[in-house]
Parts: sequence; structure tokens; C-alpha cells
Amino acid sequence: MIKAVFSLLLIVSTCQASNCTESSACCQPKETDANSIETILKQLKQKTAKLKSYQVQLKYRFKQPLLESETQRSGVLYYQRFDEKSRLRVNFQTLKQDDEKEQKHIEHFIFDGIWLTHIDYQIKAVKRHQLAEPNKPVDAFDLASRNLPIIGFTKIEDLQKQFEIKLVQKEESVPVIPAKAGTHESFQLHLKTKQDSIYKDDYTSIDFWIDRKLGLPAKVVAISTEEDIYEIKFLEPKLNETIDKKVFQFEIPKGFTIEEIPLKKNGR
Repeated sequence: MIKAVFSLLLIVSTCQASNCTESSACCQPKETDANSIETILKQLKQKTAKLKSYQVQLKYRFKQPLLESETQRSGVLYYQRFDEKSRLRVNFQTLKQDDEKEQKHIEHFIFDGIWLTHIDYQIKAVKRHQLAEPNKPVDAFDLASRNLPIIGFTKIEDLQKQFEIKLVQKEESVPVIPAKAGTHESFQLHLKTKQDSIYKDDYTSIDFWIDRKLGLPAKVVAISTEEDIYEIKFLEPKLNETIDKKVFQFEIPKGFTIEEIPLKKNGR
């Protein structure tokens, strides 16, 4: 479940893999390059670099064609930068299994730059993974992308290093919020996993839609090496609005079991 919730959030904090600076000629797109992969990624970098907070509704679908099984979840994602630190939280609220009715199903994932905390209210269990040194916290999005599919929010050079990237010519409109604004057109990028990629054992390919108007990810579809399908839609985004710090605080309910997994010496 953890691996399925995020691999697709890329917070782009530098220019392209060519090491050019923001003002250098190589980073200035030509008019004819408006729809190029490099320009699309550069614009994504510019948008995410300004992202101080982010709140969005999630629709997550996990499909196993070989087993003819499908699971759908809904929830909300919160992200906030606090000075030099950041926090990210995903609250899943519902579950729908195959043709069954949607039901209440609460699971929380909290990232604080050092620890990933998973609270499962169904089995009354808490699992905490230490993913960074206490004195070396990392951005919560970066921390999430190591374990969960939410691409579109990490460094550009990481994308280009791990995947062969192709711009899909056939455009698809995806629903974004506010709903009254209708649908916005989007760019679709097809990412094929390279043979030496850190994702080679997890995914064969990832399709990634970027909303043209908002400049942020709208949908991700990842195909696993076992032919399973992970789909995440980002709906009703709220950008750079204040999020109460209490959202990222949590208490472990009484009676819940707790398992802590410390950071290994090699940091993995």
C-alpha cells in the first residue's frame, strides 16, 4: 500500500540536467519550443518552486487485471513548508472494492522529513519508518517519492535520469477544480523506465498529465512490472493557502499497536 500511494510527486528545485542556470540561454525556451519536453519540465519546475502549500483531493485506483480486481480510495493530501522544514500528510477516507459499495476506510500517512508514519484504523496499528537522519531532514515530497506513486513533484534531473520521456501528441482533458471552470487541457508525458533506474523493479512505465493552466500534475497512471495499474487523480487543488499546523500533528489512539523501523546504516 505504501509503495502504491506515491511514486509520483516531483518537487523540481533545479534547472535541467544540463546544469544551466535560470537566466542562462539554455533555459530560455524558444517560441517554437513551447510544447517541448524541456519547456514543459521547466515550467513545472517554476511552478513547484513557488509552492509553499498545497491541498488537493485524491482519487486513487489500484487495478490488478490478472486477478480481475480493482480497489478505489478517496482522500486528501496536505503539504506545507515551514521555514526550512516541510510536512506532508495523506488522509484516505473511503474504500471501494470491485462492485461492492463504497465504505468508510481510514488510513493516514504523515511525512515530517525524517519519519513516515502510517496509521491504519481498521487493524488498529501504527507503523513508523525512519527515512532520514534527525539532523538531515529532507523535503517531505522527496521523502514520499521514495516509497509511494505521485510523480510530478521531484527534481527534473531525477526524472530524466530514471526515465525515457516522450511527449504524447494526443491531448486529453482532465477534470480540475474549481469544477465550475470546466476541464483544462493538459500535456501528457510518457515515462519509460530505464534499465538502470531505481524504479526498474517497480514500474515499466508511467503516464503523467500536467494541467496547462495550473502547471501542476493532474493525473498519474503507473504500470507495475507485474502489470498492475496505479492511477492517481489530483482534484480541487488549493495553492499557497495557509494550512493550520495542527493538520500535521497526530496522536496514536489508545490500544493501537506500534512498530518502529529505524534508519539502516546505509540510509535505505
